[in-house]
Amino acid sequence: MQTTPHASGTLAGRVILIVGAQGGLGAAAAVACAAQGASLVLLGRSPRKLGAVYDACARQGSEPFLYPLDLEGATPEDLAALAERIGSELGALHGVLHCAAEFRGLTPLEQTDPAVFARAIHVNLTARWWLTQACLPLLRAAEDAAVVFAMDDPARVGEAYWGGYGVAHHGMVGLVSMLHAELASSHVRVSGLQLPPMRTALRGRAYADDHQGLPVDRVVPACVHLLSAAGADHRGDIWKLPA
Repeated sequence: MQTTPHASGTLAGRVILIVGAQGGLGAAAAVACAAQGASLVLLGRSPRKLGAVYDACARQGSEPFLYPLDLEGATPEDLAALAERIGSELGALHGVLHCAAEFRGLTPLEQTDPAVFARAIHVNLTARWWLTQACLPLLRAAEDAAVVFAMDDPARVGEAYWGGYGVAHHGMVGLVSMLHAELASSHVRVSGLQLPPMRTALRGRAYADDHQGLPVDRVVPACVHLLSAAGADHRGDIWKLPA
């Protein structure tokens, strides 16, 4: 990866890993982080879509490091290898933004395929933790580092038919609280970002005829803020963005 130094920007000099960088929020956040001077690692399961995000970030002056990986099948060893690559190629890691999500649509629990339920729990919760755990040694070595989990509203996705996706986001509330408590005396900040309804493909799978929701770009500034040094004002919080 080659980078062009930025003279300014809230993320200048920071290496940021965007997980789920090919999706709506992940892609928009990646471009915004590049515009703010970050050196980026873009992780996603679609090399073609990652390539498009790469091009958009490069136009902001930064050539990201691409890492195609499907979290569904990734093992802890695969994620440890990712962290090792980041350390050897970029020398540091200052932030992780978790945007990857798995949701196949509203289905009664009784009728949910067990594999679909397990996949949703894994991608939306377990894999997020595995990846964070693998990156913690690099994050601890930074003078200031941030782990940011994009989350859905647990009250909304705790209603009927949200299946493993809803259960996983309830688990995310506990993970943010627990990890914050354990890292409170370190340089690593943990935050949740509770997203409002947005115009994304995921929302479209739940509400096929619903065209409401905010444009993704309205949410991106909060992602940049939490990844920057200024994000310390939300350390340990789940920041609930208004609809």
